[in-house]
Amino acid sequence: MGEVAYAMEDIDEVIARGSPESRAKALWHATDILLEGEFGEEQIRIFGEVIARLTEEIEESARAELSRRLAHSDKAPPKVVYRLAFDDSIEVAGPILQFSPRLDVKSLVVNIRTKGQPHLLAIARRASVPVELTDELVTRGNQEVVQSVVANDGARFSDFGFRQMIKRSEMDAVLAERVGLRKEIPPQMFAQLIAKASDDVRRKLEHERPDLAVEIQASVGHAAGKLYSSFGPGQPSYLALKQAVTDAYKAGRLNERSILTYALAHKFEEAIVGLSLLCALPVEVAEQMLALNNRDMILVLSKALDFSWETAMALLFLGAENHRIPASELEGLKAEFKRADVRMSRGILEVYQSHWRAGRDEPKSAQLH
Repeated sequence: MGEVAYAMEDIDEVIARGSPESRAKALWHATDILLEGEFGEEQIRIFGEVIARLTEEIEESARAELSRRLAHSDKAPPKVVYRLAFDDSIEVAGPILQFSPRLDVKSLVVNIRTKGQPHLLAIARRASVPVELTDELVTRGNQEVVQSVVANDGARFSDFGFRQMIKRSEMDAVLAERVGLRKEIPPQMFAQLIAKASDDVRRKLEHERPDLAVEIQASVGHAAGKLYSSFGPGQPSYLALKQAVTDAYKAGRLNERSILTYALAHKFEEAIVGLSLLCALPVEVAEQMLALNNRDMILVLSKALDFSWETAMALLFLGAENHRIPASELEGLKAEFKRADVRMSRGILEVYQSHWRAGRDEPKSAQLH
């Protein structure tokens, strides 16, 4: 400790009286001593105080060089690492964000929430990216960030993270393929991904994951089969219940309470027909939403119709396998529903309406207010 103290005294004098050139030399001298020596955390902290003072007025190129030197070290002073990670220059922040083992998850979350996309991209490329970070990255990152983190073998995803990526993959075939290649994707969510994916993406996934080729075909076939058996034009029972729900709609008696009642009673067909009428969507779209347990779309339609959480939750349970949802997942869905914006949800619904109603002869619904 005595040698460190003497070295620090010399560097302190340079800080107080030295020129910019001597300060730069002192910075690299202190950094070399730190990286080459064996020091405890308290000694590293002292080095950190001095290095932080020496970096206050150095140019960007020097800060970037310091970042590269410290990025892979487990002896880098946390105070200095934090300062470099939050530098506006990605040349400075990038190496620390991507490689430093001295950044904790809390600091990385703050970085994701406050810095730009280049910073997020560096974090997405870390050797290990826990769910606390991937949840933030797939929500706040642009397509390059999301594609990068889903291709990262060291990334781990929550169910929320997978739902967000599936939602974003609807307009991104590259992302859809990469999500499908994640071996830990839950089967239920894989089915959702396949249901939304293009034929080209399905073929690529069948080629890349032959172990799931049968499941891919089964997922597509299951949706089509269930749709035909439940809503085939020759099914008298379906025609009768559809007429009953349509009559209630025309009489002004079809509303949120009706949908809640159907869902709580597990009246799958009635709930589907009712939703299709209230949302001005074809029946098969509502059927696929529930049959494939498309939670994102259930929440979007519920919010667009200004339903309460109670009704949205009942629809989620109706579409869930065995009508069960783990409490932890349900809390996440509730938080997501509360965060959702009504106007944005109605905008998404309008996109679905314009896409699916083109060329369809479906009952028309009143416009959403």
